[in-house]
Order: sequence, then C-alpha cells, then structure tokens
Amino acid sequence: MSAVAGKIIKRVRGKGRGWAFTPKDFLDLGTRASVDMALTRLVQSGVIRRIGRGLYDYPKLHTKLGALTPDTDTIVQAVATQSGDKVFASGAQSANRLGISTQVPAKASYVTDGTSRIKTVAGRTIALKRSRAPILDDASADVNAVLQMLAHIGKANIDADLLHRLAMQLDDRDLKALRKAQPLMPGWMSDAVLKIGMVKHG
Repeated sequence: MSAVAGKIIKRVRGKGRGWAFTPKDFLDLGTRASVDMALTRLVQSGVIRRIGRGLYDYPKLHTKLGALTPDTDTIVQAVATQSGDKVFASGAQSANRLGISTQVPAKASYVTDGTSRIKTVAGRTIALKRSRAPILDDASADVNAVLQMLAHIGKANIDADLLHRLAMQLDDRDLKALRKAQPLMPGWMSDAVLKIGMVKHG
C-alpha cells in the first residue's frame, strides 16, 4: 500500500463507517493524481466503495444485508464538497426541524447556493434547488434552518406567533449571525430578522 493510501485509510477509519467523501477530502495528503490512484486501489481491494463519479464511502456493514447505502444527508455533504457549493436542508425540512410544521416531507430535498439540479448517487435521487435565502458557513444549523424556513413560507405567512416561536429557539449568538447576514437577504426577510430580535429582547 502506498504512503498516500495508508494516510487516506487512516483518515477514513477515523471518520467511521457510513462516511461519504471525495478526493478533495485528501488533497492535503498528496497530489490529486496520487490521491485518485490510492482511492482506486482502495476500491479494488474492497476497503472503500465507489458510489458515484468522484464519490466514495466507507460503508456501514449489516450482518445480513452486507454493505448499507449511506444516508442521504451524508451523500449530500459529499456532493457539496465535490462541487464547492453550500447545501442545506430545504425550507420544508427546516420548518419540520424547528417544530414550525409537523409535516415531514416525503422526499429529502435540499437547497444550494449553486445551480438547481438532480443527482442520483448510490441509488438515491437528490434534488438540489437554488436557495432564495443565504446559506451561512459561520452560523449554526438553527440559523440556516430559520432562513430556509422563512424563504419557504414567504412574507405573507409571517405572523406574531411565528416570530415569537423563532425568538424562543434562537440564542444571542444565533441572532447576531442573522443580523450580520441581513445585507444578503431580501428586504422582507431582513425585516423579519429585525422583528425576531425585538421579540427576543423586547
């Protein structure tokens, strides 16, 4: 086994079974060509599995079913790494996460700051839709969930009850992140963020 392959498998095992990844996750370990070659050899030896073009996983194993398909969230994160786009759960999923809606979307869907597209990876179909709200790198999942949920429900459906419920879920750090991102939002969303802060500290 090459030195690069040895380092890759050490990192893969450190992440644990179920992790999905791309060559980009290992470019600090060697050249792109050496990383690609090492991944190919690790696939051939059965250590890892190729699940799509430039996408791999270290599969979880089931005693009867064998290697399991990685979960959709894991695949989506690998797809985001591959493309360099930001990705987050869709507005409908975010509304459910925040307890604003009890409806669980039948199909997992995601928003991205890249182009809208549909990808099929490891037998799963993943819909990526361009987001109308910013997806923030330096903010909590709750902050991004609030932004995507607001974009999903729209200006007309924001009322005092919703603002109160959101204010109760966010801490001061979350509110600071939302305020910092206001210039990236549509005007009505920025107004909603302002009102959430007023409810929180009113």
